[in-house]
Amino acid sequence: MSHHTLDKEDFLFSILFFSFFSLTCQKKKKMYRWVFSLLLGSIFLTTLSNAFDLLGCFQTPIETFFSKKVEQQKHYEQTYLDRANRLLAKHPLVDTHNDFPMYLAFLRGGKINDLDLTHLEDSHTDLTKIKEGHLGGQMWSIYAPCEMKEENQILLAFQSIDAIKRVIAKYPETFEYVTNTHEFKKAQRHGKLASTMGLEGGQYIYNSFAALRNFYDLGIRYMTLTHNCNTDWSISCCDPNPPSFDRELGLTEFGHNIVREMNRIGMMVDISHVGHSTMHAVLNTTRAPVLFSHSSSNAICPIERNVPDNVLQRLDETDGVVMVNFYNHFVQCDPDTPATLADVANHVEYIASIAGKHRVGLGADYNGIEVTPEGLEDVSKYPDLFAELIRRGWTKKELKGLASENFLRVWKRVEQVSEELKDELPYEEDININVLSYL
Repeated sequence: MSHHTLDKEDFLFSILFFSFFSLTCQKKKKMYRWVFSLLLGSIFLTTLSNAFDLLGCFQTPIETFFSKKVEQQKHYEQTYLDRANRLLAKHPLVDTHNDFPMYLAFLRGGKINDLDLTHLEDSHTDLTKIKEGHLGGQMWSIYAPCEMKEENQILLAFQSIDAIKRVIAKYPETFEYVTNTHEFKKAQRHGKLASTMGLEGGQYIYNSFAALRNFYDLGIRYMTLTHNCNTDWSISCCDPNPPSFDRELGLTEFGHNIVREMNRIGMMVDISHVGHSTMHAVLNTTRAPVLFSHSSSNAICPIERNVPDNVLQRLDETDGVVMVNFYNHFVQCDPDTPATLADVANHVEYIASIAGKHRVGLGADYNGIEVTPEGLEDVSKYPDLFAELIRRGWTKKELKGLASENFLRVWKRVEQVSEELKDELPYEEDININVLSYL
């Protein structure tokens, strides 16, 4: 901005200019008019000049003010992130659903020996990202597509279990294999990523209680009752094919017994991926808290894959926790609108508003989703989500719950229920299995 001043020469020039103008435009008998015009013109120019000078004086302070506001906003954002990093450094995050075993078994063909996990360009998960994200606990997902033949599904499940266990053994300075909450917390205290597994789909057990128990012995600590296909005893959210029983039932009696046996042996009942009727059926039967290992809010994104409010409201019956999914199409239902970190935060806050902040956690589904929200591109980005929640007013206690305590409370209670049921006999009545037919 240029500064305008009115010195003596300018002032005299203005007088002469207005005098000439007035003399040529006015008659002599109206001499008083040009004198008056002369004075008004001089005053106007002087005032205008002073105004320019005044604005010039304010230019630097105004620029400085807005510059400081921008810097202040950047400082606040960095402060939120710093606070998030400090909190997660002391209270590392637990995520309940990561498909890294599928990456190892599918894309890497189970070839672990020469694989350097320090930095992987084609994976949401690697050692560097884990450290940056303050990931301190992970339920690794064991998954195979429903479309696979049954014998290939079970083979891939075994390959995935083998792959993740070998990775854990290969990097003992980073990972520690655990099977219960005591071991989990101990590993975290030692700065390790406590690692256990979840089975993503009841189809793997072939309608067999024996198979269920054997998966538990292999280290599986939750089982998702269905994936995107129905089983003979449970309704999925997403199978277009008609089920073999009334969809509104959610579970057959055998399905209810599967839930009871999971309670007995101490395996968490995961009701992500199941239909809404199945969610209610499980809540009608289970004696232990339920787990949604990777689900979001149906009220925000109304698809059956997400959790409806009337299920969230029932979680106080036996307790439970909803671990929020990051998949774009579950977070932002509009396919033309990319999901963002703020959208995920909205799901976290909405579920917390219905079920309580003590019943929400994170199950991002990294390495199992082809698109991620802007700002949550991989496992290194968890602190950014916590920074956003700090900005929205979440307290340290609430964030500690979100990070790990809510989930660990549920798992601990599942273990306690199992202890209470230790004198009950195992279930034996499988369905559709005739061993003699294979001889």
